[in-house]
Amino acid sequence: MIDTKEKSTRSKILEALESQDVSVYFDDPIENEMVLNMGPQHPATHGVLRLLIRLNGETILGSVADVGYLHRGYEKLAENMTFHEYIPYTDRLDYLSPLANNVAYVLAVEKLAGIEAPRRAQFIRVVIAEMARIMSHLVAVGSTAMDVGALTVLLWCFREREKLQDIQDIFAGVRFTTSFTRIGGLANDMSEEAIGALKSFLEEFPGKLDEIERLLLKNRIFIQRCEGVGVISKHDAIAMGLTGPILRASGVAHDLRRDEPYLVYPELDFDIPVYEDGDSLARFYIRLQEMKESVKIIHQAIDKMPKGPINAALPKKVLPQKEKIYGKMEELIHDFMLINFGINPPVGEIYQAIENSKGELGFYISSLGQGSPWRLKIHSPSFINIQALPILLKGHLVSDVVAIIGSIDPVMGEADK
Repeated sequence: MIDTKEKSTRSKILEALESQDVSVYFDDPIENEMVLNMGPQHPATHGVLRLLIRLNGETILGSVADVGYLHRGYEKLAENMTFHEYIPYTDRLDYLSPLANNVAYVLAVEKLAGIEAPRRAQFIRVVIAEMARIMSHLVAVGSTAMDVGALTVLLWCFREREKLQDIQDIFAGVRFTTSFTRIGGLANDMSEEAIGALKSFLEEFPGKLDEIERLLLKNRIFIQRCEGVGVISKHDAIAMGLTGPILRASGVAHDLRRDEPYLVYPELDFDIPVYEDGDSLARFYIRLQEMKESVKIIHQAIDKMPKGPINAALPKKVLPQKEKIYGKMEELIHDFMLINFGINPPVGEIYQAIENSKGELGFYISSLGQGSPWRLKIHSPSFINIQALPILLKGHLVSDVVAIIGSIDPVMGEADK
């Protein structure tokens, strides 16, 4: 037998359903809230990222991003090896753009030691840094599209990335973790074969990029899943120290290649794409436009690249070429001393950053004049950008989480440095 009180409650629920007033379900908000663990094993969190999400139904009321599951200790490892030995470790930071990581690190060491790489090496570094930007953005665009259901775009993006990795294999000898730069120069020169293959790729790539753009921008589901989702204002983006595509998608025209120039970027002509909306769709547009600008930069760098050496003539600081080590006593001695005792830069501290694909990638080095850094700290954009998630997620649905994480494009190997 149903008592009067229960019957009255059921009547209220039926009336609420008819009037579509669902407030009757949420008389006590605390009772109806739930805390959900998303990750660190969830495939859509782009790595071992754990999100603690507070929900009311499917609406996110608050969130906490929990990092640190990789236990890498890369900053501490640097204190126990020479400056040269640390170069391969930079490949494993943002492993989607190892070439750019190499460039950022050696620029920091060169600033500390007072070394300037030859002009040809500087142009080649620009080329490989922009190649790395394209390769990273292709993964970002493809994975964001896949997160909201457009699998074809992921396959198309990886098809183009594979072409760049084949070119990378020609000049670096490897397809993934490159260790291509050296303090004072490069491991190898960029051969005519590699330059020819890169030119052929650059001729075809804009057309492939247009195909990707047309496919997604005609996809109503993709637009609706990204437009107005994960908005962060210009003020909040600056206050949180965000950099890269996220900052520029919120209307801030900040790019280290122009604002704090390095290498030969001041000699090249390129634009800084900026959008005002600050949502996931704007971040997608930014990456598309940046890939187009990278094509322009690489074309110019190849055309202006001079002939000449790729390593500075400083035998006590710059590693000799391998072929010379096996045939000349002087080069063998220099190689032995540099590998075992390091370059011994002056006492002091420096900070050097570049505009990486995800934002400002910087290295702070404190030196006591020894062969290893006394302290090395990494300003990793993935780690900085992840802290924006509580703002980006609030008020959205659980299904929006994957689109928002994809739009900030974190790599946890860099966040858990």
